[in-house]
Amino acid sequence: MNKRIFLFLMLLSAAVAAFAAELAKPLLPTHAEVAYGPHAANRLDFWKAAGAGPRPLLVFIHGGGWIGGDKKQKPAVIQPFLDAGISCASINYRLTAEAPLPAPVHDAARAVQYLRSKAAEWNIDKDRLALTGNSAGACTSMWLLLHDDLADSHARDPILRESTRVCAAAVTAGQTSIDPMVIEGWLGPNVLKHRMINMAVGEPNLEGALRNYEQHRALYVEFSPCNHLDRKDPPLFMTYSGNMKLPSEDAAHGIHHPVYGVKLKEKADQVGHECHLVIPAVSKSDKYVNSTEFLMAKLLDR
Repeated sequence: MNKRIFLFLMLLSAAVAAFAAELAKPLLPTHAEVAYGPHAANRLDFWKAAGAGPRPLLVFIHGGGWIGGDKKQKPAVIQPFLDAGISCASINYRLTAEAPLPAPVHDAARAVQYLRSKAAEWNIDKDRLALTGNSAGACTSMWLLLHDDLADSHARDPILRESTRVCAAAVTAGQTSIDPMVIEGWLGPNVLKHRMINMAVGEPNLEGALRNYEQHRALYVEFSPCNHLDRKDPPLFMTYSGNMKLPSEDAAHGIHHPVYGVKLKEKADQVGHECHLVIPAVSKSDKYVNSTEFLMAKLLDR
């Protein structure tokens, strides 16, 4: 082999290795493992972005069916937002094996309130706070986006006086309803085999959840995001896979099925709510290519 070519390949290999090592390096939070509530799982990480004036904030809510998952984020996901001057936070919350609904969702609400309470100290713009997440994290994000404000102006805890309202949410493969009596009709029986549905209400198995449905009905209705949508709600961007097969093939397909997005989009269009739905070869946004572009626009007022 020509020596020049060999040397070039060696240098290229070294450069690629250095680049890969840089990507693999952890992106250390500005503040790590911060307690935002009284429970051991109430912890968040915060990455502070540079920029003039208070910075917008994007909050990541992890998925895992409210059964598992963790707040760890890949640097490649966080860095583009930091580069754009958007601070980021990622939260853990109680899981349903420890505490069923409303715990996981209300923990996320408190995390939002806590972050707002740190606005002056952490240079956060309270008016430009958005959410993102996948699966159960998407469901929680949509619930917070569409639900009335949980702020309690008379609360003794000053954190609970802060608003839970956000300016936007971009989610992936989220459940717009968790009501078994609704989603079985949408998706077929396989969706009910996913443990998210029974564990959400503290039932160890599906049989118990269905047998005691009337006991749990209020929780299923309350924590189904589609039940809270109205025209005045902030904008939403939803992304799903292109597998539209019905009935759903199995539990995993059912719990992340694109029909969830279709149902919410239909309701949003009826009431005049800004909602973008991306399903490959089925649905696209006329305004935004992807969720990152949507979030950048909403958080930076583009």
